Amino acid sequence: MSNTTLSGRPLTRRGVLTAVTAAAAAHTILRPSQASATRRRHAYDVIVVGAGFAGITAARDLRRKGLRVLILEARNRIGGRTWTSTFQGEQVEMGGVWVDPMQTHVWQEIEDQGIGLVADPAADRTLFPTATGFGYFSPEEAFGRQGELLTQFCEQAPQVFSDPTDPMAQADVLRLVDSYSIRDRLNAMGLSTLDEKWLSGATGGLGGGSDRGAYTQFLHWWALCNYNAEQYYGINTYRPAGGMTGLAQAILTEAAADLRLNSPVRSITDNGREVTVRTRAGMSYTASSVVVAVPVNVWNTIDFAPGLSLQRRRASSETFGVPGAQKLWLRLRTSLGNTYVHTPDGYPVDTLVPIKQFADSQLMVGFSNDRRLNVNNVAQVERAVRLVVPDARVLAVKGQNWGADPYARGGWSFRRPGQLTGLLDAIQRPQGRISFATSDIASGWSGYVEGAIESGLRAAEQVTHYAFR
Repeated sequence: MSNTTLSGRPLTRRGVLTAVTAAAAAHTILRPSQASATRRRHAYDVIVVGAGFAGITAARDLRRKGLRVLILEARNRIGGRTWTSTFQGEQVEMGGVWVDPMQTHVWQEIEDQGIGLVADPAADRTLFPTATGFGYFSPEEAFGRQGELLTQFCEQAPQVFSDPTDPMAQADVLRLVDSYSIRDRLNAMGLSTLDEKWLSGATGGLGGGSDRGAYTQFLHWWALCNYNAEQYYGINTYRPAGGMTGLAQAILTEAAADLRLNSPVRSITDNGREVTVRTRAGMSYTASSVVVAVPVNVWNTIDFAPGLSLQRRRASSETFGVPGAQKLWLRLRTSLGNTYVHTPDGYPVDTLVPIKQFADSQLMVGFSNDRRLNVNNVAQVERAVRLVVPDARVLAVKGQNWGADPYARGGWSFRRPGQLTGLLDAIQRPQGRISFATSDIASGWSGYVEGAIESGLRAAEQVTHYAFR
C-alpha cells in the first residue's frame, strides 16, 4: 500500500492485509466546447440531488466528461449517511466508517487521495451469552464458534451468489430463497437455545431484527467476503485517518461542482426534454438530466412528475435502509476493559465494540435498533448497557438516530425478503431522464460506502448521453 499508513497498533481485527493491485485509472476532463451546443440553454447539464458518496461520485464522473454539475444537498454538510464528528476529544464516525481492500472502489479512492488508514485494535476478550446470562470468552473461542455457526447459516451462499458482483447471476436459485427472512433460516437450522443466541445477534441485529432482514442480504455479504468467516470479521477493521468526511471532501473537490447546502428538494419534473428541480425554499433549477442520490427510504418524500414507478414507490414504502438504526459512542467506566460485547437479537444495544482505553474508562461504539432508546440520554443508555454489563457507568454518550433523520429515514441498507429478486433490477434503471444512485441499490456492497460509489458511477453513465444531445 504505497499511499497508506496504519496507526502503528500491532494487533488488528484483520490479521493480514490483502494487497490491492488495481492500477488507478487515468482521468481526463473534457473541455466544455466538446459537448453539444444545445447544452447552453441551461446553466447546468446535470443536477445531482444529495451530496453523500453516491452523489459526489456521480458529480465527479460527470465533471470528468466535461459536464457542468449542480449538487443540491438538504443538510448543512456533505456525506449523507457518513458523518465525521468529535466526542470526548476523539474523532468519531456517526455513520458509515469502515473500509476494506476487498471493497476495490473505495480502497482505490483512499490510495489515490493519499489518505492514511487507522486500524482499530482487536479486543482482548469477548462477552457473549451463556445459559444463565453472559460470560467472558477469548476472541479465539468466541469468534471461532460463532464463525462455525455463520458458516452453517450461509452454506447456500456459493450456489445462490456464485458471482457476488452480479447478484442475479443465479436468478433461478436465488428466487427459491429470496422470500426467506433471517428468522426463517434460523428456525430451519434446529439450533440449541444457546447457539441461536450466539448467531441471532450477528445476523438479525444488522437487519433491524431477524423478522425484518432478508436471508439473501446476509448471504450476499458473506459471498462478497469469499464465503469466509475470517474475512467477514475483518471487513470492519480499517477507517480513513482523516475521517469519512475528509474522504468525501477530497472527492467533492475533484468534482468541481457547484454545491448548494441547506437545499432540500420538494419536486422533480421530467417533461421529456429537460428536468426541473424545485427546492422547498422555492428555488428552481433545470438541466438535461438529474441524478437522485438520496436513500431509497426518502424517495417517497419528493414529488415526482411523472410519478415514481410502482417498484420505486414500493421500495421506499417497504424501506431498504434499516428504519430503527441507531449508532452511539459511549465513554464507560466499568470492569469490561478491552472487551467486545455481543448480545442476542432483541436487546436494546446489540453490539459494543472497544475503540480506545483511557486511564479510568473506555471509549466504545455501539449499535441499536430499538426505537424506544434515546441514544443521547445517558440514563437510558446506561440502563440498556447494564442489561449486559451490570457494573457499567455511562460517563458520556453521543448518538445518531438515523431513522429519525428526515433526510435518511433509516441507517445502513439491509434488504427485506423478496426485494432483491422483485425490485432491485427495476429500481437500478433510469426513469426517463432521471437516474438513481444510493448504496441501497448497489449490485455489490449494498450498505457500505463501496456500494455508494458503485451506484454513483452507474448513475453518471446512465444520464451522460442526455447532456450531449
